[in-house]
Amino acid sequence: MFVTVIIFLLILGLLIFVHELGHFLTARRNGITAHEFGFGFPPRLVGMVKDPETGKWKIVWGNKDYSGNKTLYSFNWIPLGGFVRIKGEDGRAKDPDSFATKSIWVRFKVLIAGVTMNVIFAWLLISINFMIGVPQIDETILSDNATTSAPQVQVTYVEPETPAEEMGILAGDVITEVCADDDCTMINTTEDLQGAVVDYKGETVEISVMRGDEAMTLSGEPRTEVTAEQGPLGVQIAEVSIVSYPWYESFWWAIGATATMLWTILTAFGSIIWGLLSGSGMQADLAGPVGIAYMTKQMADLGLSYLLQFAAMLSINLAIINALPFPALDGGRILFLLIEKIQGKPVSRKTEGRAHTIGFILLISLMIYVTFRDFIRFDIIGNIMGLFGG
Repeated sequence: MFVTVIIFLLILGLLIFVHELGHFLTARRNGITAHEFGFGFPPRLVGMVKDPETGKWKIVWGNKDYSGNKTLYSFNWIPLGGFVRIKGEDGRAKDPDSFATKSIWVRFKVLIAGVTMNVIFAWLLISINFMIGVPQIDETILSDNATTSAPQVQVTYVEPETPAEEMGILAGDVITEVCADDDCTMINTTEDLQGAVVDYKGETVEISVMRGDEAMTLSGEPRTEVTAEQGPLGVQIAEVSIVSYPWYESFWWAIGATATMLWTILTAFGSIIWGLLSGSGMQADLAGPVGIAYMTKQMADLGLSYLLQFAAMLSINLAIINALPFPALDGGRILFLLIEKIQGKPVSRKTEGRAHTIGFILLISLMIYVTFRDFIRFDIIGNIMGLFGG
């Protein structure tokens, strides 16, 4: 559990850091002063800033206020993500190097840069994944130059309330053997597994699986009464190989994979928003930090390839959420730029500030609600009590 929390914090922190790095680099490139670029969140532990007179770096200890024209690079006590303090982002400073005095186009570029960086980072993660090897079925292999392993029978989906779910089989598990009464069947093809569970249905079986690098044996009883949609176990399976591509192809193929992931997630968000607007409820589940941490454990158990793919998905999720035209998000700030462009003058600082405050409160309320639901959904309290024998 502790390792899972560390992995989760590292991934989330890195995604937030990359997002803020986009804002920082774009602001600097367009002549806007960034007072501070921090790793982690305040209070500040230590920072370094270049002295404008001597040109030498000096150390700033503690959480002292700083608003110089040279960027303070800081390390902060809460090692989760990062932040950037840009001059004039609150609309007050009117100097030439202030965010507030720049054109609408420049301010748009600074605001959208975080979203762009998250998409680029997802592309890089997927590119690395293509290099080290990703699970694919033969029909989806993209290049004749790819290196493939021998195919394995992998679970792609576990139907709810089925013997497979009760046994603890997870999507991503590779099934290697099925045994009943000392009679064992090696699983090399999907037909091997389908034949074995039909032969052994109604009996107690032991199914050997590989979950990442861990071998385990799961016990259960394939059901005798099945539907046309589900077999005795209640799993969907495929013959999957680990496929790795040359580095010079990986970056290219990752573009299409990133675009597909982006479209898939956009479609899911669209269905959620439409469900809320139409009154039919959410058509997909939302996960908060607890749910994401739970999924992080599942991906880490399956191996590095799955973890990288999951991190790429989270990066694109973060990009899309921040691009939404909702107050307190980057997209909300861009919406106010659009209003400024249409009416020829900016919205009053008081009105915009009030809108962002309300938006922030609503977002925090949603986060609390989703987190509470995740605690119930994943029985977090029961799992914690189990660690202490409760």
